[in-house]
Amino acid sequence: MSKRPGYSPEVREHAVRMVLTGRHEHQSRWAVIRVIASKIGCAPETLRSWTNKKEVDNGTKLGTTSGDAARLKELEREARELKRANKILRKAAAFFAQAKPDRKLK
Repeated sequence: MSKRPGYSPEVREHAVRMVLTGRHEHQSRWAVIRVIASKIGCAPETLRSWTNKKEVDNGTKLGTTSGDAARLKELEREARELKRANKILRKAAAFFAQAKPDRKLK
């Protein structure tokens, strides 16, 4: 199964703007999304998620913004690295604690 190439940021932005401004022309938001998705050649669910993400980033809808999600991902990565480093240091401390105390250092 080959993956389709992604859409450019300009196409995404334009499609989301069309959804947000075209609400009055159709009965529901889903109807707008289906029409616009068929015009740009993407799945309606994809366009719906782009629109929701844009609304969260603008503050018009509750949720985690893109910037917050990126920061959270970075903090989680950093926490994993620190846990790994602590594990290595604990093992090293245990190893050196087993050294014979009567051994003379040079």
